Amino acid sequence: MKPTSSRTNALAVVFALVMSTASAEFSLSERCPPSFRLSESNTCELQSLYFMYGSIQNQGIGGTQTNLPHFNDGYTPQQIDLGRYLFFDPILSVDGSMSCASCHQPDRGFSDGQSRSIGLNGQTLQRSAPSLWNVGFSQRLFWDARSTRLEAQALEPLFHENEMGNTPQQLLQTLKHNANYRALFRTAFPASSDITVDDLAIALSAFQSSLISLNSRYDAYAHGDHSALSEQEIQGLNVFRSFVARCSECHTPPLFSNNQIAVIGVAERTGETLDVGAERTFNSRKLRGGFKVPNLRNITLTAPYMHAGQKQTLEEVVEFYSRGRGNELDDSDERQLHWHITQPDLTTDEIAAVVAFLGALTDETMKPITPSTVPSGLPLVHDNLGSDRP
Repeated sequence: MKPTSSRTNALAVVFALVMSTASAEFSLSERCPPSFRLSESNTCELQSLYFMYGSIQNQGIGGTQTNLPHFNDGYTPQQIDLGRYLFFDPILSVDGSMSCASCHQPDRGFSDGQSRSIGLNGQTLQRSAPSLWNVGFSQRLFWDARSTRLEAQALEPLFHENEMGNTPQQLLQTLKHNANYRALFRTAFPASSDITVDDLAIALSAFQSSLISLNSRYDAYAHGDHSALSEQEIQGLNVFRSFVARCSECHTPPLFSNNQIAVIGVAERTGETLDVGAERTFNSRKLRGGFKVPNLRNITLTAPYMHAGQKQTLEEVVEFYSRGRGNELDDSDERQLHWHITQPDLTTDEIAAVVAFLGALTDETMKPITPSTVPSGLPLVHDNLGSDRP
């Protein structure tokens, strides 16, 4: 895509700011984030009480004391901290107008509060920004499950013309002309002779893997503190795990996702065409309108809900499932709905209890520190609408 004159001017401003920060000083942490232990080989290894349990995820409908699946760890503290700077730095976008954090905002559960995210030059994208909490456990990434590697997920938005709009060549050139990033990459990747796209992907993946949320009131309950939840929340947990509602068959504890794809039959907004989702990824007609099952950690922070924000509240989401199989589809719709979706017909009290329980999954104790300045010298961009809130 050939840059317009306005974009060319923007690039010149970005480049000037990048060059002007040569005298600034940034250093990388030598300590692992909370929940990680520093190994003798200088890598950060996740620690969790869930590792004490012998069962594996997806057995049954998800007991409270269930082990965790494979986790994407083994990064150094320096790689994680470099990834943190990069995640918040608008230098990654073509014109310095967006960062990863523009769409994955820490205060919004690492989503963005938009039904469909806003990309470069105010373009409305096809889907909402999924939360990044516990993304290091994900076996498939993006709503349509098109990626199996976190490194690939980290790079795709950078080089998509409607998202951050950059190119590998231009981004590397910009990073290499910044003295801060040259020094930081040397520290994080001492075996590399120069900044590479592969090292950039590793740093971003390292930071995203550090976003751990396993310390909610629900987790205290699961580990044996039965006073951690209210009576209503316990009722909601019981409904959630019941063979009537069957929520936990897809949203399986402790991650509250089974990392699979489900066709649930939520309708698009009036006038919008069907998003075929995972059908395109797997070239499978039975996955038409199917999307990855999202994890429910910090779900109260990530409204609106579904792949394109069709539901504004958790009450609407639970009511949708309660009304049962295909309740939003007409007879001409060809989607093959997931086998476990029935019609639980939950009462008003049961719906309220499930929503209350979902609130007990909130845990931001490991939320990383947003840097006050970034190595590029560019101003922080706090959301994808271009506002610069404190």
